[in-house]
Amino acid sequence: MTEDLVLYLRKFRKVHRVLGIVIAILLLISAVTGILLALKKEFAFLQPPTQKGGSELLSDWLPVDDLANKALAHLHDNIENSESINIDRIDIRPSKGVAKVIFDEGSWEIQIDGVSAEILSIGKRHSDWIEHLHDGSIISDGFKLVSMNFLGFGAILLIISGTWLYYGPGIYRRRKRAKRYD
Repeated sequence: MTEDLVLYLRKFRKVHRVLGIVIAILLLISAVTGILLALKKEFAFLQPPTQKGGSELLSDWLPVDDLANKALAHLHDNIENSESINIDRIDIRPSKGVAKVIFDEGSWEIQIDGVSAEILSIGKRHSDWIEHLHDGSIISDGFKLVSMNFLGFGAILLIISGTWLYYGPGIYRRRKRAKRYD
């Protein structure tokens, strides 16, 4: 091989190695959190199990704002320093007869019966912050956009550069040998 090719391959390997380390860290975080998210319904410490409410018929249910107000009042009465916590979303589960009221801080979830407004469970949803870590939005939405695209394009670049580093020098050597025998 010529000296220029050797220097080129050394620089290429260095870029491949540095990019590989950064991508490996992001990929490891994404893989571990992805496994945890896949198992969130299996382990109560990741996400509270869905309880069973009184009726599956939405016509029997109380208005959603009544359920939301009851859940919010229950949170404020039972959790210290929760006065600033607001409702993030309400997950209505007609097939279970329950509404899951999810709050914007502290990863709290209250499950409430849609008919009687009885509080069925209160617990932490660790799966929510794990999901934010998984996709990078735990830092910011901008970081999410940059990091996930960097991870995707970086993985493609590593595949291409790794393939070249593996096969490229051999291709060059075969061409050189073929020229010698011509």
